[in-house]
Amino acid sequence: MEEQTYEQMNGIALAYMGDAIYEVYIRKHLLQSGITKPTKLHHRATHYVSAKAQAFLIDKMNEKEIMTEHEAEYFRRGRNAKSHTSAKNTSVLTYRISTGFEALFGYLFLSGQTERLDRLAEWCIETVEKEKK
Repeated sequence: MEEQTYEQMNGIALAYMGDAIYEVYIRKHLLQSGITKPTKLHHRATHYVSAKAQAFLIDKMNEKEIMTEHEAEYFRRGRNAKSHTSAKNTSVLTYRISTGFEALFGYLFLSGQTERLDRLAEWCIETVEKEKK
């Protein structure tokens, strides 16, 4: 069986990977900040990984022109992919934008761009935390 590269993957597959990667960054950050109780950890993590938070981050990235054109292509690939799940607590548009956000993280991870991934995740965490205040 031939191995598939990130260039060949559809947006949903990239988003599936990116969702897990972004959540690892969030949980690591929360654990390092002293939140270790599982229920509180889960509750706080959902604030960062919700579709609304991810769509907010995409708006901020676009506002500050943080994404490269190549990264934006992978965001669009995720956003435009046909998902077989439905939006539960948000609009379909917000859900699709968050899928694009996750696809961006999946692309960065699978393409081995760990420094860029680290910087972007840190920026996302800081941006969400500023918004909370």
